[in-house]
Amino acid sequence: MEVSEVIIKRVSIRDYKATDVPEDKLMRVLEAARMAPTGANKQEMKFVVVKDKETRRKLSEASGGQQHVAQAPVVIAAVATNPAQMMICEVPAYPVDVSIAVDHMTLAAADLGLGTCWIGAFRQQTVKDILGIPKRCMVVALLPLGYPAAGGRPKTRKPIEQMVCYEKYTE
Repeated sequence: MEVSEVIIKRVSIRDYKATDVPEDKLMRVLEAARMAPTGANKQEMKFVVVKDKETRRKLSEASGGQQHVAQAPVVIAAVATNPAQMMICEVPAYPVDVSIAVDHMTLAAADLGLGTCWIGAFRQQTVKDILGIPKRCMVVALLPLGYPAAGGRPKTRKPIEQMVCYEKYTE
């Protein structure tokens, strides 16, 4: 599939089949994250792959009871290993770098016929405790991964004219 097709096709999936994700497909999704660009090529991130049913249930609870977190056969925790790093533009580097990698995973998954749902609503310390993540790190996202049992919600987007300005910012 062309990249532009995958971008349009990809939707958040909140209902997964009880079918394991083949290891080769999981590795292709993780490889997409590994190949993502990062500031100064520092690659200060780790991905914790969770397949254990009980651990996924605990992550679901830590995510406010979002059942699709437990239902998906795989959950990937995207972890920044150096959240103190700042870019010269005064923006923390970790949410930018890790988010690019997570987005690469969502697109690779869609291309492989897999579904994902970016989870940002979770209790940070609880997830760290469940997964043994060091205090110095920051979990940026949880990413359920599996075969969709149903389609996602249709995408609704603002018109491009409301999102793009030329030469200078305008309201």
